[in-house]
Amino acid sequence: MSTLTRHEPGKPGAPGAPASDARTGVPDGARADGPLSGPVRVLLRVHRRPLWIAGALLLLGIGAVVGLRIWVATAAGQERCPDGDITACGDDVYRTTYARTSATTFLADGGTATLLLAGLLGIFVAGPLIARELESGTFRMAWTQSVAPSRWLTARIAVPVVLATAATAVVVPVYRWGWTGLQDNPYSWDLRWYAGDVYLGSGPVTLGYALLAVALGALVAVLVRRTLPAMAVTALLVGAVAVTLTQLREHLWPVVRVTGKKGSDDFAWFIDSGMLTASGKAVYWNDCADGATSGEDLSICMRERGGVTPFTDAHPSSHFWPLQLVETGILLALAALAVFAAFRVLRRLHG
Repeated sequence: MSTLTRHEPGKPGAPGAPASDARTGVPDGARADGPLSGPVRVLLRVHRRPLWIAGALLLLGIGAVVGLRIWVATAAGQERCPDGDITACGDDVYRTTYARTSATTFLADGGTATLLLAGLLGIFVAGPLIARELESGTFRMAWTQSVAPSRWLTARIAVPVVLATAATAVVVPVYRWGWTGLQDNPYSWDLRWYAGDVYLGSGPVTLGYALLAVALGALVAVLVRRTLPAMAVTALLVGAVAVTLTQLREHLWPVVRVTGKKGSDDFAWFIDSGMLTASGKAVYWNDCADGATSGEDLSICMRERGGVTPFTDAHPSSHFWPLQLVETGILLALAALAVFAAFRVLRRLHG
């Protein structure tokens, strides 16, 4: 005599009910029907350890900036002529504090650190997140559970994009708070707004590089489909973009030309200088530098070339935001192009 077991509709284990994932307990059908909740949940679960480590490093960096800023403020009474006006000190020696020196050194490397983190994010996307699954074949498990290839790739791009955006929204304001409190000192040359290490960590360019790294990582992964080569190629591409834009940065926005003996302000980004002829043609000092052995030779050379009025080309501090926005726009355009290409490649290879 057989015993019939009564199953309630929709319960796991009931005839006709969708199978559930042993790790998450989420029915496969529910994961497939939801937008991205299933793949995203799996990604966060599988890669939770790197996420915890990244979060700890983020908190450590924020704590360091806050602690250094407080340390500088506490030790301010030990500085001599911190505003740079040395006449009131009785001598021509500016005495800083170990607190300010340490904070300046740390904050001056902020942009390099953020660029490095963006590169590591792209490497992580290219390697463990995408290429490793394509290389090992584990992606087939997700695709056979009604997860379309496009949705699978979307989840692997969307998760790091959301996390990078959230982290940048916290890190950049904190860094700017620490940086702006020290940059007004006339001796803090390493903290000028145009310094590469500062510029990369103090505006939307930080997010632009992070998103580009994610996009390049995804594109390289679906092209190469091998973990280590994909990681190496992604690192090279992110570095190449950073070097190229660093060289082109001064040309992303028109410079301001200041004529006369008075040059640009102390916080302006000096680009070039020379003299204007009577007709308004610019003659640059570099044109005479090769054959000159002294300052007098330079002056003679410039007069022979018709130089009359000295001028200086520079980016004033007000150009910080235009330069940041233009460079960020370039990075986002490149990122969008890379994402589009990644989906096209995936569709061509896997339908």
